[in-house]
Amino acid sequence: MSQMDNKAHKLQIRLMGTIIDVTIFHERPEPILAEVERLLYRYERRFSANRPDSELMAINDQAGISSVSVHPDLYELIRLGKAHSCASGSNLNIAIGPLIQLWRIGFADARKPTDEEISACLDIINPENIILDDDQLSVFLAQKGMKIDLGALAKGYIADKILVYLKGAGIRSALINLGGNVLTMGNAPHQVDGFWRIGIQNPAKKRGENSLVLPIRDQSVVTSGVYERTLTIDGETYHHIFSSETGYPVQSELASLTIIAQKSVDCEIWTTRLFGKKLPEIMGQVAVTQGIEAIAITTDGNIYQSFSKSSF
Repeated sequence: MSQMDNKAHKLQIRLMGTIIDVTIFHERPEPILAEVERLLYRYERRFSANRPDSELMAINDQAGISSVSVHPDLYELIRLGKAHSCASGSNLNIAIGPLIQLWRIGFADARKPTDEEISACLDIINPENIILDDDQLSVFLAQKGMKIDLGALAKGYIADKILVYLKGAGIRSALINLGGNVLTMGNAPHQVDGFWRIGIQNPAKKRGENSLVLPIRDQSVVTSGVYERTLTIDGETYHHIFSSETGYPVQSELASLTIIAQKSVDCEIWTTRLFGKKLPEIMGQVAVTQGIEAIAITTDGNIYQSFSKSSF
């Protein structure tokens, strides 16, 4: 990398309900970052469950009525999400949209629903009722009122897509941060050892205070936690990670779960599949799943990791 390539150039925009930062090292960064911004807006219009005009909402609007043929990217992500939602013991559920919209945690109109409202939602969040047609690239929601929500997957998928574009544009070093969903590419030119330093938030402290810092290269780091988006009603606090069985936020000994993998979408999948399970089950699943590592921080502040400290 030449001296001219050694300077960091950053795109920062507010999108998808968060702050997105993309940092690249290149002598002509402007057209590349402009295309990254265009792609981010395109993907937001494709995958958002909070935009009435998104491509995903066209599927939800036709729930119980008709199938909808969609862009290959959207079909691919829904297909992937359904497979992991229907896996045995998975806590991921891309059909959980009605429950997310009922509680609205993280939005200004968040509220605690009644038991009757929650019970009605539980009847229409079965991911098996997402009917896919690989030939037509079409999606049909078999029950009226069903809603797909890709919030647990989309940022990781988008980060991976942006990385593919950057590689094709000749970028050799980059950091993609979609609101804490981090993906690294190549060497960190500003670090002597070439590793990016990625902080793991201390759930009990203010943003930016880390429990540990990981040296990472050509990997993604994604954390799910109960501390980011909450709703407090009558002295009781509810977080945004829901159980498809109870309709309430999952009860867990975890404050956060971090997954490290090569692909960001895999990090997203496994943080959601595993969050809410007991620690031995989490670490056991990570041990038999190729290509992922985990860091779990419990509500009492203990840190558990699936790898030896010398691994990073």
